[in-house]
Amino acid sequence: MRRTGDWERWLGFFLEGVKRTAEGAVSNAQRLSQMFQDDRNRIQVSGGRKTGSALRVHDALKARPILSLPVACRDTRLSFQATASAMELLATHGIAREITGKRRNRLFVYDRYLSILNEEAEVPPGSRVYNTRQEP
Repeated sequence: MRRTGDWERWLGFFLEGVKRTAEGAVSNAQRLSQMFQDDRNRIQVSGGRKTGSALRVHDALKARPILSLPVACRDTRLSFQATASAMELLATHGIAREITGKRRNRLFVYDRYLSILNEEAEVPPGSRVYNTRQEP
């Protein structure tokens, strides 16, 4: 197609790809924004005395969805104990999950955040998909 001079068709194909990529990015950004707000609301409703610290740790997780406690301490400027306590609150609410299974050097992950980022774009039924492989 590109080599035969059918530039209009090739440009249409290219622009359709740009459009789909942009629509997917906007959709993911909207979903992430809504998820962040929902999680923030859950923290505010049930955080108690830990609400302020938990919100700061939540912000750190939004910036780094896989996070160690020392890095969270540095990013939030909270004490280790305050950070650990806030992270436990986030884990209790299903916002963060500890992934090492250790008592020391633990890592926490914001699973739902990574799930949205890792979703593959689905091709809608009936859409034309072009073969981009060169046949011998």
